[in-house]
Formats: sequence, structure tokens, C-alpha cells
Amino acid sequence: MKTQARLAGLAASFALAGTIAYGASDAGQCSIEGDPYDLDDAGVAALYDCIEAAMAEGYGREGDEIGSAFRGWAVTSTRPALAGPHGERFLQTFANDVAAEQYLKFETEGVEMPEGSILAKESFRVGDDGVAKVGPLFIMTKVGEGESPDTNDWIYSALLPNGKPMGIQQSFCSACHAGWAEQDDLAYPVEEVRISGN
Repeated sequence: MKTQARLAGLAASFALAGTIAYGASDAGQCSIEGDPYDLDDAGVAALYDCIEAAMAEGYGREGDEIGSAFRGWAVTSTRPALAGPHGERFLQTFANDVAAEQYLKFETEGVEMPEGSILAKESFRVGDDGVAKVGPLFIMTKVGEGESPDTNDWIYSALLPNGKPMGIQQSFCSACHAGWAEQDDLAYPVEEVRISGN
């Protein structure tokens, strides 16, 4: 399989950010030694390079339209970044053509995303054993005004790492995202990794 060959090709470990070592194990696992919060830009990029093919293959495995297409959309950050929400996972957000122009402004007041906007946030986390594990693909879809008033007209969904739908509580996701009401409930990537569309 191409993914396994690619991972095996990264088998030589190398030092990053002082005490952090990164590499692909003989089993094709992407791993680090040390605290993932200590990874510098190059370390995160290397870890992402190791795991991204497995993520893309997994999310698209069941033929889901978004899971199969989102990697062709606008990427919104220079690399994945750790954030508190979404279970301490590294996150990388993609915006479809409808969403990209507005989203990439990263405005903090008066934001109104157009109907049909879709954001797909791929995720992975580093376990206590230092091995990176693919997480869910989190999806936000903006529907027509008044179609889902309890969630500010966003529909939340997710795909498991194997491409199967993940159960999502709309109220749970919406309650968190409502903290960014002036940004149309958008929790942008951390500031230091944002790609500007301007």
C-alpha cells in the first residue's frame, strides 16, 4: 500500500526542537519522544508529513463526499496546531470555495459566512506512548437562514478515521462554538499559523 510505503520511507529518526525525536517506527507508526507541545514548526510539519496520507485515505475510505474532497479545498494554516478544544488534538482546517474568501479574513466582528460554506477540520493526537493517532474529521456546514436556529444555522458532523460517520450532538458543538458569536461561531486556527487570504 502506498501509505505504508511512504511511512516506512520515513523510518530514519532525526532530532527536532532539542529533546524531541521524530520518526516512523518499523510498524509504520508516526511517533515522537517528548511533549508534543514542545515541537517546533519543523517538528509538527514532519509529524504531519508522516500521518497526512493515512488521514486522507481513512476519511475518504467510505466514499463520503466531503471526506473524499476536502483536501482540494483552501488550507487555512501553515501547519496543524494544538488547541484546547477537540481533545488536545493537532488541527488543520480546510475551507470549501464558498467559505474560503470570508474565512481567510479571520475577522473577529460582524462575520457572516455564506450559505453553503463548509469547513473540514482534520485532527490527530499524540498518545502517551508518543505515537500519533488519526482523529475525527470535524465538519461544519452553513445552511440557509432559519434552517437550524438553535445552532446559528451551522450543522455539525464528523467522520471517524475509517471514514464512517461519527455521532455528533448538535447542542454540544454549538454550545462551544457560540463562544465566538461575533465570528459566526468560527474558532479559527491559532494566530501564529493562519494563512491570510488578503
